[in-house]
Amino acid sequence: MINSLTARIFAIFWFTLALVLMLVLMVPKLDSRQMTSLLDSEQRQGLMLEQHVETELQNEPANDLMWWRRLFRAIDKWAPPGQRLILVTSEGRVIGAQRNEMQIVRNFIGQSDNSDHPQKKKYGRVELVGPFSVRDGEDNYQLYLIRPANSPQSDFINLMFDRPLLLLIATMLISAPLLLWLAWSLAKPARKLKNAADDVAHGNLKQHPELEAGPQEFLATGASFNQMVSALERMMTAQQRLISDISHELRTPLTRLQLATALMRRRHGEGHELARIETEAQRLDSMINDLLLLSRGQQKSELIRDLLKANELWADVLNNARFEAEQMGKHLEITSPPGPWTIYGNSGALDSALENIVRNALRYSHARIAVTFSADNQGITIVVDDDGPGVSPEDREQIFRPFYRTDEARDRESGGTGLGLAIVEAAVNQHRGWVKAEDSPLGGLRLVLWLPLHQR
Repeated sequence: MINSLTARIFAIFWFTLALVLMLVLMVPKLDSRQMTSLLDSEQRQGLMLEQHVETELQNEPANDLMWWRRLFRAIDKWAPPGQRLILVTSEGRVIGAQRNEMQIVRNFIGQSDNSDHPQKKKYGRVELVGPFSVRDGEDNYQLYLIRPANSPQSDFINLMFDRPLLLLIATMLISAPLLLWLAWSLAKPARKLKNAADDVAHGNLKQHPELEAGPQEFLATGASFNQMVSALERMMTAQQRLISDISHELRTPLTRLQLATALMRRRHGEGHELARIETEAQRLDSMINDLLLLSRGQQKSELIRDLLKANELWADVLNNARFEAEQMGKHLEITSPPGPWTIYGNSGALDSALENIVRNALRYSHARIAVTFSADNQGITIVVDDDGPGVSPEDREQIFRPFYRTDEARDRESGGTGLGLAIVEAAVNQHRGWVKAEDSPLGGLRLVLWLPLHQR
């Protein structure tokens, strides 16, 4: 087996080319209608018919007026059963042939006119044999035999041989399986590599041992790919461990700070400075929680997936959002609620994604939020609009980055940590969906989230 892809392509190309040339050159020689020499038995039969016709002509006197009848009676008498004899005079007259046979008879006479080397050739369902020399006094005739063809060649094969273009097309069709096998053998490892790359793109960092097989070029590529996946997995694990360690280390001084704040309040009562310290401590605690959630969400291997119904999945999120909007004096309208559409995913991640989008709208809106659900054959689209200050076009792609903040009204005074939309994008990407920001008809920001439906 050739292990080099380059050598395999080179070998198969030349093998296919040689096969095509061989078929083009050799197949026409397999045409049963080719001129061939007689067998010994056929040669003896022809000589015997020659002698019988010659003797018959000698026994019957010549008649200048009806000479052709004399020749016709001789060949008709000695024609073998189911066969016919033809005589051709020195002037080229044909005696004994039917009108519809004259074309093939003339064709055969033109190709075989040497009585020392008689031949035979098939024409469809008949075969011509000859010539044999017949002497009639001073005249010499050529004797031919017309008989049914043994195993006549089909009309389709005759058409193939008569039309070189059809023969070339047939030759190409014969070589097509070999070329298809070549294309398949080249595409198979490429498809495996593409599927493995798609898995990595969606966060599934696992090695693919099947890539390290096949031609040397793909084998080396597969080995390099698996090494890259291993390196990425180590980096992600190290990053996760680092974030967890940092978050854990921050918890201790944060807890001490909150405890010290409580003690100072007990000793000295409420104060503006203490309230500010407590607010910042709570914000830091919330940021640590969001950072851990984002880090865990980026590890796809941690997601446990199930078949979920959209209306059941997000019912609590929407009910809680309505309640919070009422407490804030705002109006949250669900213009089109979710239906019983089936999603294959992690309920916690999808809950968190919608909750972060709705909370983002509640936080920044002035008075009104609108949520719309719709679905088609491919997926579910969720649109969340608010009437807040909105986001400039140059910032819309950046707001999904962790800790990114705009320079306008959506700043730190809103109380956010800057991680909510980053958590949304991570969750949506893990479910092979997408999220984007647009202008809202309410005047603020519109967030559009799309998730694929489960395909049965």
